[in-house]
Amino acid sequence: MVDALGVAVVGFGWMGRVHTQAYARLPHHYPQLPVRPELVAVAEDVPGRAEEAAERYGFASATGDWREVAADPRVRAVSITAPNFLHREIGVAMAQAGKHIWIEKPVGLSGEDARAVADAVAEAGVQGAVGFNYRNAPAVETARDLIASGGIGRVTHARVRLFSDYAAHPDSALTWRYERDRGGSGVLGDLASHGADLAYFLLGDIASLAADTAVFVPERSRPTGATAGHSLAAGGERGPVENEDYVSCLLRFASGARGVLEACRVSVGEQNNYGFEVHGTEGAVFWDFRRMNELRVGRDGTYQDQPLSTVYVGPGDGEFAAFQPGAANAMGYDDLKVIEAYRFLRSVAEGKPYGATLADAVRAAAVLDAMAVSARERGWVDLPVR
Repeated sequence: MVDALGVAVVGFGWMGRVHTQAYARLPHHYPQLPVRPELVAVAEDVPGRAEEAAERYGFASATGDWREVAADPRVRAVSITAPNFLHREIGVAMAQAGKHIWIEKPVGLSGEDARAVADAVAEAGVQGAVGFNYRNAPAVETARDLIASGGIGRVTHARVRLFSDYAAHPDSALTWRYERDRGGSGVLGDLASHGADLAYFLLGDIASLAADTAVFVPERSRPTGATAGHSLAAGGERGPVENEDYVSCLLRFASGARGVLEACRVSVGEQNNYGFEVHGTEGAVFWDFRRMNELRVGRDGTYQDQPLSTVYVGPGDGEFAAFQPGAANAMGYDDLKVIEAYRFLRSVAEGKPYGATLADAVRAAAVLDAMAVSARERGWVDLPVR
């Protein structure tokens, strides 16, 4: 028997829509899930946006105040897709109200914010999931298994990259994303948080790091109305960009491996160039998000002049079988969020965590905080290792 689970979405920009669509698709891809989400409420303070979302997607109610969601007894689980500066307040309040939460990274503006939400979730005894979607790609999970099994030998060094051009246009609107008090650490929180999670997911704890950051587009135009995504605002009043466009970081893993993490939001000519290369003593494995369902793998034991082979993931890899019947059939970005939604609601149904949790958010936030300190002080920073 399938139980109905009342869910709500707080913040209805692009990511709120992605979460909503993921909930709607769950019965199609995971009919065995013992709970079925019902869209109970949507909250968004931009006038008219919540009502539009309710009409389009079938939410039972719409509000401009997220506090009404926290007080709503129909709501048992909440997606928090509001701007970063609201994550801590909303996350803590929802947990204290007994709601399970699926919250987008970076879970606030700092490690302190992430820990506050994690502590509230633990104290309330609810489940908490975090939007580290790239780890959900079946190819990434397959790469992790290959690395963990010793399939490429002992890992020696790795590179994680996240390059995009979403902020490359000089007329990109000066939204909350570019303000320190509301957006936090710029590309560190937006893209490098995914990189920190992928690095840990694949290779384990980071023991120390050294980082450098830069702002390449120092001014942007203030928008005159509500914005969504990365819209333009030519001709408006100019204001300063307060957080980072770019970060490069050297990593030392607890295993002894070395790494490089690099992220940029103003990379002209790059659209979602996200991926990793992991080298070991006996082989290597590469992944490119733009070819999400493929791995490049070298492991034939020849060492020098070793060739790379293209491996297509299939039904035996990760959650691939929930979406496609055979290898080389494509999955896409939105599918990763369906996997995330499934693991979140499975956690709710079974009372134990599946997928990325608040502990992962705290770990990634500690890496971002260390990057900021390192860039400011121009030196290596140690991190706690379990």
